[in-house]
Amino acid sequence: MCELYVRADPIFYESRTRSLRIHGVVTTIRLENMFWDILTEIAAADGMTVNQLITKLSDEILELRGELPNMASFLRVSCLRYLDRERRVPSGSSSAVSQTIALRRVG
Repeated sequence: MCELYVRADPIFYESRTRSLRIHGVVTTIRLENMFWDILTEIAAADGMTVNQLITKLSDEILELRGELPNMASFLRVSCLRYLDRERRVPSGSSSAVSQTIALRRVG
């Protein structure tokens, strides 16, 4: 079983830092490449760029919770929740685009 994990291409767990603007404020986020890939998939399914998706998620979590102490951790958990939901939706039941949902609508 461990071979599945240890043989992963190191590029997947290499970190990449991106700078983006959220309402005019420059924010730097460091995530592993695999998480950036998942965020790209989520954004594309919703017809957005990754920056637009992150801004939307930031707005929604701030509206819901009032604060966001760790954006990178929040984004990692969001990616895992997305993958978990994708795993639970039976294939063929609807298109991938209609299966993608905004964070505020996730259980």
